[in-house]
Amino acid sequence: MTRHVLFIVTNAAVIGPRSRKTGFFFAEVAHPFEVLDKAGIAVEFASPAGGWTPYDAYDEKDPAQREFFESNAFRRLNRSRRLTEVDAADYDAILIPGGLGPMVDVARNRDVQNAVARSWSTGRLVTAVCHGPCALLGVDLGDGVPFVRGKKLTSFSKKEEADYAQKDVPYELEDALRAEGADYSSTANWQSRVVVDGRLITGQNPASAGPLAKELVAALQRLG
Repeated sequence: MTRHVLFIVTNAAVIGPRSRKTGFFFAEVAHPFEVLDKAGIAVEFASPAGGWTPYDAYDEKDPAQREFFESNAFRRLNRSRRLTEVDAADYDAILIPGGLGPMVDVARNRDVQNAVARSWSTGRLVTAVCHGPCALLGVDLGDGVPFVRGKKLTSFSKKEEADYAQKDVPYELEDALRAEGADYSSTANWQSRVVVDGRLITGQNPASAGPLAKELVAALQRLG
């Protein structure tokens, strides 16, 4: 049985008072795509607005990024489906990559929140990396309890943000997740960390994107 994963990707090209160029962090799509594709898992792409998805930090020296950049999948990504036109329950998992863009149009986006809730409530896997876990903020499964309360997870840390984009982001993601009751943890700056809490899988930073996808593959294989 072919498994299907839906990537939910930002449409935001700039962020903050200095109009910093942004988008999705290229490695955080390319590396998971490489892992999933090699495992025979089908990937589709959606975004809040549909269509073009700007990217940041493309590294042509990285073979995985270069291969993805030249692939049909990358062309499909830039014709992404509007999120309201898909049903997250049709996919075995959703994956929200980071970059600063998600802090603009993915965080607290009602359609994104609905996709997370729909995926979770139908027994699917919810995964996010770096700034991608901002998609989990404000999610309510209908009981008035924040989705992240009591859940073990990680994301881009305050320590990392201090050296990266503190003046550009509207708030500290780590603080926001903690404020909603998440059991947050992180490791040293820019080092890989993946946290698995049942059907929730999160990664801390770009270095965690590939390892997160490997955990996702293992989880999908356990589904049989």
